[in-house]
Amino acid sequence: MQTMSDRTRLVPMLVIAIGILITAFPLWITFVASTLTTRQIAQGMPLWPGQHMVENYLQALFGSATTRIVSPPVWSMMWNSLIMALVIALGKIAISIVSAYAVVFFRFPGRMFFFWMIFITLMLPVEVRIVPTYQVVSSLGLLNTFAGLTVPLIASATATLLFRQFFLTIPDELVEAAKMDGAGPIRFFKDVVLPLSATNIAALFVILFIYGWNQYLWPLLITTTASMDTIVIGITKMIASGDAATDWHTVMATTIFALLPPTLVVLLMQRWFVKGLVDSEK
Repeated sequence: MQTMSDRTRLVPMLVIAIGILITAFPLWITFVASTLTTRQIAQGMPLWPGQHMVENYLQALFGSATTRIVSPPVWSMMWNSLIMALVIALGKIAISIVSAYAVVFFRFPGRMFFFWMIFITLMLPVEVRIVPTYQVVSSLGLLNTFAGLTVPLIASATATLLFRQFFLTIPDELVEAAKMDGAGPIRFFKDVVLPLSATNIAALFVILFIYGWNQYLWPLLITTTASMDTIVIGITKMIASGDAATDWHTVMATTIFALLPPTLVVLLMQRWFVKGLVDSEK
């Protein structure tokens, strides 16, 4: 019986280990390539890091006159991506939580109609409405601006739906108690709803931050100057086309830099993220 139990535990552990290896191996190869020279990469990719890590990472981070890649330094592109990701994440959360609060706790004509209008936008992602959205942004003179990068992506029907479902679980007795205590809508929102929503906000922040950080199509269209390039756009521009040579060690070092902020956000907020997804206590 003990042997069967050990085997039962061994199978999921083996599956997890295989999944980790499949996921981690490309990341390891990327890291190894970032420590080599272009010639070493062309001659054959080793499985162990080389001796050019500091040189390659400094070249990617601050730029170098010797590189064949014409692009802003990595720190500049990461700054653009950080602003974009933070504004999108915080903007989506702010608009969604206020929208959900209005739909759940206020009674006004057309309340559910407006909610379903928000919900229907799930079927119209930015890729579907990208032409009219680009036309509006261009008409407003927001090309090559952070407002143009972020504002069209801030609205989030998914976050509104999640907050609404959470708010529906708040007991009516708590709402009545707040009214008897003299709490108005703003005070109730600030003193009761926001504290109860803390874990949900943290979980959504992680998801939305990564969503904003990984944006590719919209920044590609809305920016035309190198100074506004995000890190994702910068990586694609570093890869030369045709017969031109690519400094793969710099590309891979830049890729490692691009992985760091989302990874840090997940690691630092892991406990809140998991709690926000699975905790049902109010």
